[in-house]
Amino acid sequence: MFTGIVEERGEVVAVADLADAARLTIKGPLVTSDARIGDSIAVNGVCLTVVELDGGAFTADVMRETLVRTSLAKVAAGDPVNLERAAVGARFGGHIVQGHVDGTGEVVAREPSEHWELVRVGMPARLARYVVEKGSITVDGVSLTVVEVGADWFTVSLIPETLRVTTLGVRGVGDKVNLEVDVIAKYVERLAAPHLGAIAEEVAGE
Repeated sequence: MFTGIVEERGEVVAVADLADAARLTIKGPLVTSDARIGDSIAVNGVCLTVVELDGGAFTADVMRETLVRTSLAKVAAGDPVNLERAAVGARFGGHIVQGHVDGTGEVVAREPSEHWELVRVGMPARLARYVVEKGSITVDGVSLTVVEVGADWFTVSLIPETLRVTTLGVRGVGDKVNLEVDVIAKYVERLAAPHLGAIAEEVAGE
């Protein structure tokens, strides 16, 4: 489990194409400082398992399913990535983040201001029902608060620290980003679904 509080901005060192998978080597001195083989590290919001460690860098395998669903299919050597170790016994500064990306969005617009920047992100319409104003959403592994939400978009305000330490500071219009909606919303929908039909019939019969 993660919190969406990015610990450092790492760098992709190498990408090996394995036909139906990929192997990424990523430089991240902070997140590897106490890492062990088998540990989980979120890369742009995607939970990956460490399979090798070498001098401040780690290697992880990315399966086809992950490549299809996330922006990791497009990363190349030299690209910056957001990194976060799994949260164990630490303060919980963001929100519950699983590292299980629900889909990709696209940066639609950026409106800079003196002390913050408003960013509009397009998202698949199927995810919109899980996104609410002042709710939480994870963008490239960064826990953010939703400002506004539409049928297929939402906006977030980025403070200078977020712009400085994460890849969201360099994402341009048209860039793809990984999205993870609040898992609590998905559980509520799942639990409520069997009862919605009965409620609708009861209302219709009144």
